[in-house]
Amino acid sequence: MPSRLSLRWLASLWIALAMIAGGLSVWVWMSSQAAWNAHLDRAYLAGLALHDSLESGSPLPDGLSLMRLREPPQLPHGWRETRITLTGGRPDLAQGARLSMRLQSPDIQYPAAEVQTVGGGSQAAGLASVTRTLARFCSDPRLFVQLEDGPWMRIDGTAVWGCAAAPRDLRLLSAGIAIGALLLLLGWAAEISGAFGTFTAALRDHRARTAALPVGGVDELRQTAEAVNAYVAQDRAALQNRAMVLSGVSHDLGTPATRLRLRSALIEDPKLRAKLERDIDEMTGMIDGVLTYTRAEIGAEPFRQLSLVSLAEAVVADYQDVDLPVRMTETLPRETRARSLFAREAARPAPDSHRLLMRGQPTALRRALSNLIDNALKYGREAEVTADGDADDVWLTVTDRGSVLTKTDLERLTGAFQRGENVGTASGVGLGLAIVSTIAVQHGGRLEFHRTNSGLAARVVLCRRWA
Repeated sequence: MPSRLSLRWLASLWIALAMIAGGLSVWVWMSSQAAWNAHLDRAYLAGLALHDSLESGSPLPDGLSLMRLREPPQLPHGWRETRITLTGGRPDLAQGARLSMRLQSPDIQYPAAEVQTVGGGSQAAGLASVTRTLARFCSDPRLFVQLEDGPWMRIDGTAVWGCAAAPRDLRLLSAGIAIGALLLLLGWAAEISGAFGTFTAALRDHRARTAALPVGGVDELRQTAEAVNAYVAQDRAALQNRAMVLSGVSHDLGTPATRLRLRSALIEDPKLRAKLERDIDEMTGMIDGVLTYTRAEIGAEPFRQLSLVSLAEAVVADYQDVDLPVRMTETLPRETRARSLFAREAARPAPDSHRLLMRGQPTALRRALSNLIDNALKYGREAEVTADGDADDVWLTVTDRGSVLTKTDLERLTGAFQRGENVGTASGVGLGLAIVSTIAVQHGGRLEFHRTNSGLAARVVLCRRWA
C-alpha cells in the first residue's frame, strides 16, 4: 500500500503553494498595471511633444504623423464625435492661441468631462490629457486639431494610442490565478473535512461494532481508523469469547443438572425435593439468561425482511397454546387524508396492519417480545400485545394488568441483573428488560414504558429500515 502524506505535511505544502500562487498573482497584477501606466505615460508625453510641434513647428514625436486637410473634417455615418477647445495659458482665461480638437470614433463617445487635465492647467497639458484619454480606451479614433483659424490637421497616432499599441491586460489572469488557488485550497480543505465527516458517520453507524470502518484519507485519519477497527475487533472477539465460554459452561452443566434432577426425584420429602428442583431451575435459568444477553450484545444474526404483525401473532399463539392469558389486539385502521387537483381533501383507509414490514433479526425480536410477555405475566397477571407503526418506525406494545412499578423503577430495571421490588417468588435473574433494551438499540429503537388505566405498557420501538 503506498504511503500517504500526513495532514501536517499536506497542510504545509498547500500553504506554501497558496503563498506562491498569491505572490505570482500579485506579481502578474503589478506587472500588468506597470505596463498599462507606461502605455498611458507614453501617450501623455506624445501629447506634450505634439503640442510643441504644433506651436513651434518642431518635428513630430515617433509614432505620430500629420496630414493637413483642405476642408473641415466630416463625420462618417454611424461614428461619434467629441469636440474640445483649449485656450492658451490657464483654461479659465480666454487668451493665447485657441486649439480646437475633434475626436471621432466608430464606437466610443468621448465625453468632454471625462477628459481629465493631468499635469497642470496649460494647453499642452490639456492636449496631453486628450491623447492619454485616447490610450485609455481600446478604439481606433481619429484626432483632428486646428490652431486658431488655421487649417484642420489629422493626427495619426495609432502606433501610440491605438488598440494594437496597448499592452496585454493580465489583471484578469492574475485574478484567475488567485481565485483558482483559493478554490483548490478550499477544495482540499473540503476533501479533508469530508473524509473526517465520513469517518465520523461510519463510527456513529449502528454497524460500527460488526463492520470495519473505512480506512483512507490522510495518514492521521488512516491510523485512527485502523486503531478503532483494531479496538472494535478486540471488543467483538471478547464478546464472542464470553459467549463461547458461557455456552460451554451451559453445556457442561447440563449433565450434572440432569443427574441432580434424577437424584432429587429419589428424595421422599416433597418440600425438600421441590426446593432442590427450584434451585436447579434457577441455576440453569441464570446461565441461559447470561448467555442470551451476551448473544444479544453481539447481534450476529443477519437482518432480513419480515412482517412484525405475523411475528407477534406467532409468539402470542405459542402462549395461547398452553392456555396462558395472552392475547393480540388488532390496531384500528387509521385514515389518511389525500388531496387531488379536482377534488377536496378526502379520507382513505390506511394500509392493512399486516403490511408492517421491516428489516430485523427475527430470533432476537421473538426473544424481546417473549421477555416482555413473560414480565407482564409474572407481575401483571395477563398480557395484551399490540403492533402498530408509521412510515419510519414500528412498535410492539405489551400491556399488563396491575403492575405498580414507578418511573424510577422502570429506568433501573433496564440495567443488567436488576429486578423489581414486587418480584416476590417469581423466577428470573434480572436480564429480561436488559435484553429487550439491547435488541431495541440494535434495531435503531428504544424501550419505553407508559402508565395506563389498567396497568403498565412496555413499548419497544424499532426502525423499519435500520440495516
